Amino acid sequence: MERLSVLLPFYERSSDVLPSVAVVGATGAVGEIMRQVLVEHNFALRGIKFLASERSAGKPIDFAGKRYPVEPLRPEAFAGVDIVLSSTPATVSREYSPIAARAGAIVIDNSSAWRMDPDVPLVVPEVNADALRHIPKGIVANPNCSTIQMVVALKPLHDLAKIKRVVVSTYQASSGKGAKGLFDLDAQMAAVGRGEPVPAATAHAAQLAGNVLPHDWKLGDDGYSEEEWKMVRETRKIMGDDSIQVSPTTARVPVRIGHSEAINLEFERPITVEQAREALRRAPGIVLVDDYSKGQVPLALSCEGRDEVFVGRIRKDPTLANGLNLWVVADNLRKGAATNAVQIAEVLVQRGWLPKR
Repeated sequence: MERLSVLLPFYERSSDVLPSVAVVGATGAVGEIMRQVLVEHNFALRGIKFLASERSAGKPIDFAGKRYPVEPLRPEAFAGVDIVLSSTPATVSREYSPIAARAGAIVIDNSSAWRMDPDVPLVVPEVNADALRHIPKGIVANPNCSTIQMVVALKPLHDLAKIKRVVVSTYQASSGKGAKGLFDLDAQMAAVGRGEPVPAATAHAAQLAGNVLPHDWKLGDDGYSEEEWKMVRETRKIMGDDSIQVSPTTARVPVRIGHSEAINLEFERPITVEQAREALRRAPGIVLVDDYSKGQVPLALSCEGRDEVFVGRIRKDPTLANGLNLWVVADNLRKGAATNAVQIAEVLVQRGWLPKR
């Protein structure tokens, strides 16, 4: 597969073939960052509109030096749109993504609605961009945030020595619950700082300030949370290998932005620490930060506002013949959501894979 840099280069196209874009859920936390990433990446377009619920309609949005009114999310809003960047609840996506696709757009959806649909590609551009060649329903799914950063780190190592088994523990930021999660954490931390009673949690399962929550997601099959099952199923689909075994444990930590993951890998073939470092150093979308003696390790605070996946603490697992341990960190709102969606759009445009009108 052709290698992709994390910031895909600006593409030169004549104005008559530039895409028209709609951002759905434009006033939400991820929608706001999608707008930022489009500007930062110099995403060339011939037109853009911002869609949201009726209660947000009419609100002004500043984008690339111009002001736009938020339009209500309605079927007619997709007329003439080529790319839809959508970040809505799954129920909204199930209704409106097919409508947008029937209007001729490719929908890049950030919800969980379509991820495991066999006719919907689940894409991380550094890993499986070629899946975008075939989009039967006109919908592309953006994976779960914790899965995205993990598979970016896994891909170069899988190519090198073939991964048999992944054991992953996540330390996920409050912003994974959106603006409500951050409101919870900020209010609780402020109360702790003032020595006042901590307000009851409204977004998280329990008090997050000064705490770690291993139960902050809906319970799924066999005692695992839905978040954990997402990591199992999505990893296999993205990597294109159902033989990879994934054993996840997810937890919420009192961090605003930036998911961290401790990953243990078992390979089919021998792999050294230095081979792993070199493969990761050369891989697209990865920043290697791996000098423990100098305090150079991936940190949640350092990844905030960045599009890359940061990998470090690479070390041999002494209990396995072919085993490694990694520490992987990324901004869950950018690479874990908004940036990955914009990168998918960039691939579609650059490779000429948008439907012809």
